[in-house]
Amino acid sequence: MNWKLSLCAAAALALACAAVTAHAEQTTLRFGIEAAYPPFESKTPAGQLQGFDVDVGNAVCAKLNMKCVWVENAFDGLIPALQARKFDAINSAMNITAKRKQSIDFTPAIYVVPIVMVAKRGSPLKPDVASLRGKHVGVLQGSSQEDFLKAHWANAGVAVVSYPDQDQIYADLVAGRLDAAVQEAQTAQDGFLDKPAGRDYQIVGEPLKDPATLGEGTGFGMRKNDKALQAKIVGALDALKQDGTLSALSQKYFKRDIIAK
Repeated sequence: MNWKLSLCAAAALALACAAVTAHAEQTTLRFGIEAAYPPFESKTPAGQLQGFDVDVGNAVCAKLNMKCVWVENAFDGLIPALQARKFDAINSAMNITAKRKQSIDFTPAIYVVPIVMVAKRGSPLKPDVASLRGKHVGVLQGSSQEDFLKAHWANAGVAVVSYPDQDQIYADLVAGRLDAAVQEAQTAQDGFLDKPAGRDYQIVGEPLKDPATLGEGTGFGMRKNDKALQAKIVGALDALKQDGTLSALSQKYFKRDIIAK
């Protein structure tokens, strides 16, 4: 009889421990990021993460009283890595698109940045098929910009060239291997045009628009079954919008307010 009591006691203890673990408060928030897209995310010469998205993530962690942990990953592998539970959320300038929402959830849009084309200063090129037929246009692999170019330009005679790293795009643009590059406006400005290598280049034409491929702004990507964590993060982001923190960070990095209303 004693062995039965002991077995029952052990089982009860195991269930109690499992319940405590299941309801334990999460104290760490892991963000997946590709640190190669200034001014949103990049590294200092000393190797420290920096950028607008990094500051937003740290503000969310502070609001939730959690510790931020940053997990670096190639951009086109962020969604598979999220689904494999390598981190809790994607915070890497990822646009919210219908295609991505088939695989993951997103917070409401945090900010909205125009998508633009960069070409040589004085170039007659414009961001349209008629102007770019037979030309080579660089774009970040796995980005919503790549989806746009493949959907609207690639089948019309434009050579769309995808790269795993934004800096490689600019290097090939300067070397003459590309005729133009498509990216977010602020990335073009801070990551290329404001640097010596980009002094002979400029944004040409009007921003690209297509909600189906370019999306409805940028947010954190999250697993579909993480509803409790989603609610916490959305609540923190709402609070940071209301108290002006996000707008202040936007002014710091962009000299204007790009926060979604």
